[in-house]
Amino acid sequence: MSATPPASSPREPLLLDVEGMKCGGCVRAVEQRLLQTAGVRQASVNLLTRTAWVDLEPRVEGPDGSAADPLPALLGSLEGLGFQARLRPQEPEPASQRERRQAEQWWRHWRQLLVALLLLLVSGLGHLADAGLLAWRGPWPLLGSPWFHALVATLALAFPGRPILVRGARSALAGVPGMDTLVGLGVASAYLSSLVGWLWPASGWPCYFNEPVMLLGFVLTGRFLEERARYRTGRAIEELGALQPDHALLLLGDDPPRQVRVGGLRPGDRLRLLPGDRVPVDGVVLEGCSRVDASSLTGESRPQAVEAGSELAAGLLNLESSLVLEVRHSGADSAIARIVRLVERAQARKAPIQGLADRVAGRFTLVVLLLALATLLFWWLWGCRHWPEVLTVAAATGHGAHGHGSLAHGGGGAGTPFSLGLQLAIAVLVVACPCALGLATPTAITVGSGLAARSGLLFRGGDAIETASRLEAVLFDKTGTLTIGRPLVTDVRVVGAAPGSPAVAAEAARLVQLAASLEQHSRHPLAHAVLQEAQCRGLPLLTVSEAQTLPGEGLQGLVEGSGLVRVGRLDWLARHGVRVEPAVAALQQDLEAGGATLLAVAAEGRLLGLLAVEDRPRADAAATVSRLRRLGLRLGLLSGDRRASVEGLGRRLGLRTEELAWELRPEQKLERLLLAHRQGAVAMVGDGINDAPALAAADLGIAVGTGTQIAQESAALVVMGEGLDGIVRALEIARRTMAKVRQNLAWAFGYNLIVLPIAAGALLPGFGLSLSPELAALLMAFSSITVVGNALLLQDLPPDRSP
Repeated sequence: MSATPPASSPREPLLLDVEGMKCGGCVRAVEQRLLQTAGVRQASVNLLTRTAWVDLEPRVEGPDGSAADPLPALLGSLEGLGFQARLRPQEPEPASQRERRQAEQWWRHWRQLLVALLLLLVSGLGHLADAGLLAWRGPWPLLGSPWFHALVATLALAFPGRPILVRGARSALAGVPGMDTLVGLGVASAYLSSLVGWLWPASGWPCYFNEPVMLLGFVLTGRFLEERARYRTGRAIEELGALQPDHALLLLGDDPPRQVRVGGLRPGDRLRLLPGDRVPVDGVVLEGCSRVDASSLTGESRPQAVEAGSELAAGLLNLESSLVLEVRHSGADSAIARIVRLVERAQARKAPIQGLADRVAGRFTLVVLLLALATLLFWWLWGCRHWPEVLTVAAATGHGAHGHGSLAHGGGGAGTPFSLGLQLAIAVLVVACPCALGLATPTAITVGSGLAARSGLLFRGGDAIETASRLEAVLFDKTGTLTIGRPLVTDVRVVGAAPGSPAVAAEAARLVQLAASLEQHSRHPLAHAVLQEAQCRGLPLLTVSEAQTLPGEGLQGLVEGSGLVRVGRLDWLARHGVRVEPAVAALQQDLEAGGATLLAVAAEGRLLGLLAVEDRPRADAAATVSRLRRLGLRLGLLSGDRRASVEGLGRRLGLRTEELAWELRPEQKLERLLLAHRQGAVAMVGDGINDAPALAAADLGIAVGTGTQIAQESAALVVMGEGLDGIVRALEIARRTMAKVRQNLAWAFGYNLIVLPIAAGALLPGFGLSLSPELAALLMAFSSITVVGNALLLQDLPPDRSP
């Protein structure tokens, strides 16, 4: 007898905070190590936010129901590479704690900047003292002495430079050299060569202790500015998290409200919400009427009216009066917490275009190390013999092998072939910038997804943003997507009554009352529309016996005081002997041409009148269709409704007949979608459960915020709020974001292709120009800052203005 196979269940992806990553090479190393860990199906690492998104294989449970936890193995494997990692907490971080943590981080960064500036000041004064330009009385000549420079350089490497040297050595020993390896090797090479040249002058090695000091100063300054820019790119999540307050007013019986921490609330607790307060948790209104502002969460600018029974999401702002809420979801289950997690995961998942940069960055450091070694050997063993004038230019600048000056001209003060080769090799090590390659895509993706989130648009990852930027067609579902999803009675026509006569109102009321009395025995959406109309008119429902539903036709039954009443299709009534005048048939065509569905009402074989039921289009549906068409996109409407209703809606929205499809089953929608895919990337906009297969199969599934949970889980883009104009806004943000990605990648590749040959001395023979290591460090920092700053320009995207 065979054993029962272990059960498997899906697992939520993990989001890890990873410390120590500095460049694209680190990203590549972390990703490869994660993918080598058992149980990992997919991994994506974001250098900007220093996070790793890990998609796991389904959990395989043993006979005892237990399953291995992959988290310790993941954290241990990264620690072996020298990267400290931890699981991102599910509970939202309180605002006060977040502000305290940020203050500590910024004090650490400021302290690093002050040390960098002090190093640059000391080195600069030493530079002037060495040149004899400090004529003041005092200990200034001391700054020009070699032993003082040696002491300052030693202190610089031992304290602010120590983390760089340790991380660089650790990553090199692990076989994944990165930016710290390059900088550390350059600084250590300059220091050791200066030490040898100072202690053993006969060696002819260069002695410039101020060079490693200035290198560290520029590197630390650049990293501070880069960190400052990084912080600005991540403000979206901070702003979303700030929407949830730390405290709430808890109601305990008849006692006064007590202030408690939001993290301690549980479902079923009752809260008091005062005007001006933000909703702390997801809840339902028990008492009170007010209006709430949802603009920070969904982008909807108009306040919404709420009353008893209304559901409120965490983060909404109460505007007018006091409310009593019952907690439905709290902590990690609240709407704002789910949105924050979705944005964090979206920023961790990279766009496919980043693949090329990652492949290059993964090997970039090794290429730079080989280029630096080749530069040293070339100028030491061959270059200076072939172009001896480069040493003549160095001598003409007044810098000998034992000086302490180092400018970006004439070989940087080198007086021997070895010292020239060493300086150029150090410049190659320092000027190379894998950071720019690693930051090119995630900076733009992070800013773009954050900008979208503030507009109520939730992308599920960089891949979704890239797909949205290259769409060529957008297909819509009808009910609940282009329409509001709630059918309403829009017209009541009484047969045989003269328009404007006093009897019309009474006959119309009787018509609605009879239809509603029958429809109370049906669950059809049209029945709800008729019942709602009767409720609005204040009409009591009559007693019905022998009610019978005929699928696809209508309902019939014996209604108190009216005998046999039928409600349904006009042709069905005609088949049962109800006389239909030509004027009624013409009226039917006119109403159906406008997109309405007709319900005919007959009593005792006589036609009483018609009810026009219509699911009205969303207020911004026509404008959205027009704007999408102006973006050059092909459009289509896929619906399971009748042809007349679909064509009527299409005319109102400006859709052409060839763009419409009706009476489609879910599998037929899928076939139409795959057919459209042959002509380019396609987005599917849907709302209901029957849209989930098409949403999952489309290149980009878009779910409107009022859609069902399964539709939102199947979509790559969720549009919060009631409007459709967010679709246009999302596509606009996606196109702008990917334009920034391409600009950043062009800059990152172009920068390294240009400056590396210059640093290696390509312009030295013909023009007498090279890069000193100090200027190389400055350019390296400038490259990363440029990439981040260019991405920040996305925040200047003008607000959405619908026509």
